[in-house]
Amino acid sequence: MKNAKVLATGIGSLPHKDVDTALDLIFQYTPYIPFWPQLPKRDKKESMVIQYSQNLPCLRLGRDGLSFDSSRQEQELAEFYERIIADDVEHFKVSEDFAAGLWGLYHRLGKESLDRYEFIKGQICGPFTFAASINNEQQKAILYDDVLMQAVQEGLAMKARWQVNLFKKFAKQVIIFLDEPYLTCFGSAFTAINREEVIGRLSEISKKIKSSGALIGVHCCGNTDWSMFSEIAGIDIISFDAFNFLDKFLLYTKEIGSFLKRGGMLAWGIVPTEDFGPQIDARFLFDKLKQAFNILEDKGIGQDLIKRQLILTPSCGLGTLDTDKAKSIFECLSKVFSIFV
Repeated sequence: MKNAKVLATGIGSLPHKDVDTALDLIFQYTPYIPFWPQLPKRDKKESMVIQYSQNLPCLRLGRDGLSFDSSRQEQELAEFYERIIADDVEHFKVSEDFAAGLWGLYHRLGKESLDRYEFIKGQICGPFTFAASINNEQQKAILYDDVLMQAVQEGLAMKARWQVNLFKKFAKQVIIFLDEPYLTCFGSAFTAINREEVIGRLSEISKKIKSSGALIGVHCCGNTDWSMFSEIAGIDIISFDAFNFLDKFLLYTKEIGSFLKRGGMLAWGIVPTEDFGPQIDARFLFDKLKQAFNILEDKGIGQDLIKRQLILTPSCGLGTLDTDKAKSIFECLSKVFSIFV
C-alpha cells in the first residue's frame, strides 16, 4: 500500500432498487475507490449470503431462501473439486441476476475516463458468516462441518478471484473485502470457533485471492478480537465500526501499530448507519477521529503513518435504510473526507 493517501469508499450494500441511481451515488461520493453495490431490496438473490451461493455444492435456492440438500452430497462435492483442481475460475462467476450492481459497475467503468480512480473495490461474504448462515438438515450450521466449511472457503475464494479477473481489464488495483459480521460472536458461549481456526481459514482464503493480484480487506461491523486480523499476513486492510466501537478497537494499540508499520491500512467506519441523524455532522466525526489519532500517537504510532494509510467509510452497509438516509450518510462521509484533504 505504498504511496497511499486518505481515501473513501463504501462497505457494500445500498438500499436502492435502481442500479444506475446507486452507481451515481457511489461515483459522486467515493470517486477514488468506486465499489459495486449489493442491492438486497432489488432482489433477495442480492442478499449477502445468497449472492455468492451459485455453483456451491448442496445449496438450493427456493421461495423461502437458501437451503441445504445432502441427497447428492458426495457427487456434488466431487464435481465441485474437479472445478477447483482445474482452476476453473469462470465457473464460479456471479451472474447479473445475482449481482446487478457488480455488472453495472463493470459496464459503467467501461464508459468512464478512469484517470481519477486509484482502486476498484469488490466484496464477498466471509466464510464464517456464510457457513454460519446455512443449516444442514439437522438444523446445525454447516460452519461446524469441516468438509462443508472447507468447500465454502474454496468456493468463495474462487468467486473473489473471478471478481479480480473481471476488473483487471481496467488496470486499477482491485480490493476485495471479506465481510465477516459473524465474527462479532467470537469468544461468546454461542460459537465454538477458536482463534486459531479464524486465523488459519482467513489466511488460506486471503492467500488464494491474493494469487490473482488483489489487496484483501476484512470487515467486521461489531466488536471482536481485532488482533486476529493483524496476525494474518494476507490482510491489507482492517475495516471496523469506528463510531460505535472505537474504544474497543483502541485496546489493541500494539497490534494496530505493527499492522500499520508493515504497510496495512485501516478503514475507519466513522459515519454511523443506524444511528445517523441531524445530530451527526462532519466536524464532530473528524474530532472523534482526531482523538483516536492522539491516543495512538501517545502509544508511539505517528499520525503521518495513520493518515497515509487511512480509508474512510460508513460504519456498515446501508442496505436496510431508505435511499434519502443513505445519501445523507455519503454526503457526510464526503464532508469528513474534505476536512482531511
